[in-house]
Amino acid sequence: MNALIRGVMGALRSTPVRLGFLALVVVLAVYAVLSQWDDIVVAMAGMSPLLLLGSLLAGFIYVLMTMLAWRVLLADMGTILPLTAAFRVFFVSQLGKYLPGGVWNVLAAAELGADHDIPRRRSLSVMVVTVIVSIVTGAALAVAVMPFASEQLRNSYGWVTWTLPVFIILLLPPVLNRLLALIFRLTGRPALEHPVSWSGIGACTAWTLVAWTVAGLQVWLLAIGTGMTASAGTLALCIGGYAMAWTVGFLIVFVPAGAGVREGVLGLVLAGSLSTGGAVAVVLLSRAVLTVADLAMGGVGIFAARRVRI
Repeated sequence: MNALIRGVMGALRSTPVRLGFLALVVVLAVYAVLSQWDDIVVAMAGMSPLLLLGSLLAGFIYVLMTMLAWRVLLADMGTILPLTAAFRVFFVSQLGKYLPGGVWNVLAAAELGADHDIPRRRSLSVMVVTVIVSIVTGAALAVAVMPFASEQLRNSYGWVTWTLPVFIILLLPPVLNRLLALIFRLTGRPALEHPVSWSGIGACTAWTLVAWTVAGLQVWLLAIGTGMTASAGTLALCIGGYAMAWTVGFLIVFVPAGAGVREGVLGLVLAGSLSTGGAVAVVLLSRAVLTVADLAMGGVGIFAARRVRI
């Protein structure tokens, strides 16, 4: 496995392979939207343009917040990356989410980070820890929403809440730093120069919680446009529901960007507050909005990277 990862990361240092990788993930991301275009158009029928625009804006802010969570942890582990460089590295690498396997964005971030003198082991560690923070906060929000969830949702995905204690323990810096040290020792790589600190974990957690809030707002605006009552309770439901859907979609890693699984969970969360058709419409539109945000941010990152090299 180590040889395979080294081979893949070595290949990503080649300019033709990088260009091919980017072309493939952009095609797959575009396909994720176009393959459901007819359904998306139907879902948009009757939707207020202002609510749709607000949801799109929230989608862009959400993905920006995820970048800031990653950047603050990167700084904690030894690399203070300017915002413009962080934007390029993070958003271009995040296009790798649309490849099956769940690791391509992590490998891409390591290679793109190396262009900015970030040790690959540091990039990999930061991305892994950021994901653990997302899982912990997402599972915590899932625990909060579970009492209000349908019986079908609790029966099908209640196991997500069981993972919370495990990931909380993994996230404690004394445990996390020992685990990372063990992994690097077993793979024959040098230890991290800067261990993860409590303040770094805390800052990353804070940004991640803000990100979940904005992501839930994105879903809530779409849900209001399809008949959901606008209230603090329904907003809380959308925040917790989206975080739960993301967590389940990530833990089931064999589909690109949680495709299908995430939508199914979010649909079950919304089912009690919307008609079946309304829930389907929100799920489709939310996926389209966030894919557009990923593509746009990644596209800007690619363009900016080209400008830097010229």
